[in-house]
Amino acid sequence: MNNQKQQKPTLTGQRFKTRKRDEKERFDPTQFQESIVQGLNQTGTDLEAVAKFLDASGAKLDYRRYAETLFDILVAGGMLAPGGTLSDDLTRTEFCLFTASEDLETMQAYAQVFNKLIRRYKYLEKGFEEEIKKLLLFLKGFTESERNKLAMLAGILLANGNISASILSSLFNENLVKEGVSAAFAVKLFKSWINEKDINSVAASLRKVGMDNRLMELFPANKRSCEHFSKYFTDAGLKELSDFARNQQSIGARKELQKELQELMSRGETLKDIIAYVREEMKKTSISEQTMIGIVWTSVMSAVEWNKKEELVTEQAIKHLKQYSPLLKAFTSQGLSELTLLLKIQEYCYDNIHFMKAFQKIVVLLYKADVLSEEVILKWYTDSHVAKGKSVFLEQMKKFVEWLKNAEEESESEEEEAD
Repeated sequence: MNNQKQQKPTLTGQRFKTRKRDEKERFDPTQFQESIVQGLNQTGTDLEAVAKFLDASGAKLDYRRYAETLFDILVAGGMLAPGGTLSDDLTRTEFCLFTASEDLETMQAYAQVFNKLIRRYKYLEKGFEEEIKKLLLFLKGFTESERNKLAMLAGILLANGNISASILSSLFNENLVKEGVSAAFAVKLFKSWINEKDINSVAASLRKVGMDNRLMELFPANKRSCEHFSKYFTDAGLKELSDFARNQQSIGARKELQKELQELMSRGETLKDIIAYVREEMKKTSISEQTMIGIVWTSVMSAVEWNKKEELVTEQAIKHLKQYSPLLKAFTSQGLSELTLLLKIQEYCYDNIHFMKAFQKIVVLLYKADVLSEEVILKWYTDSHVAKGKSVFLEQMKKFVEWLKNAEEESESEEEEAD
């Protein structure tokens, strides 16, 4: 028997040394801040030299980690505390956006510094946009001159595509709006933006991020009207922005009206009630009859599920339009409204291929229902049609137009004989 005490098994294994690069670094921007401030103090107001310094420093300094610190220094000269004041540490520079000259040329030169930096270090793009959003929330902490410079810079950056128009959401902050800071800042920003690009380019950028319908939010709720917006920006020399906002509101109103019309039809409301509602809306929104007949036509044609078979859809369309012809008649009291409707019918039949052969039958139905007059049909046929499906539709209408012309000639000769 073996009396020797049996050794207990022990866990053994290799010990791995943690590599230095895998250790989580403590967030300490002090050294980074000192390096940037020192470099900016050396380059001074020479923005070409600043751009070169920032380009070279990206290889040595951790831009990814300290992006916010970097942008704070370039804009304000040092790290910003919440609210927009400079933090207590003394590491700051006098060479930054806020101490530069308040003119467009200088701001364009600064925009180039940021542009070069972000093109060189693409990963800074998102952080830079977040920085601009933050700076806009801090506007009350800046002087009027600092706000003006930031607004001009933001307008140029928006025009260059360095940031997206989504940054404007920061201007809808309740406190900034209430004190009029947002609207005043927006004037400078849009002037700078439109100076670089035209209003159509600005409108496209706003639409891309859904900001086109939110500009009224620059004002408090009690001043959030198209009239107030228009007067404020027109007085500030931005009539093109006022016109754009007015147009956006009109488009929004038309969409709402069309939606409401379709709901009234689907609920089976009487034509008398629908006509009364539309007339009331025309008064309220100052929509012209020409515009309204387009909305009514679209609503009428959207109120039904159309048959996919060409031979059946014509019959379905005639039955449907016969029912709604009094509604169309109510908003074609002028020749121009009739022509607008006829052009809408042409476009609709072309855009919806199953209706290509139905065009002539629809026109004849509306002629018999006193919606379309012979003068307007003849004018459309002669010189007022659009290019869409022109040859097909003119051919379809040929016999009916000849009949109209003959009827007109007979009527004229009868009148002459009577004289």
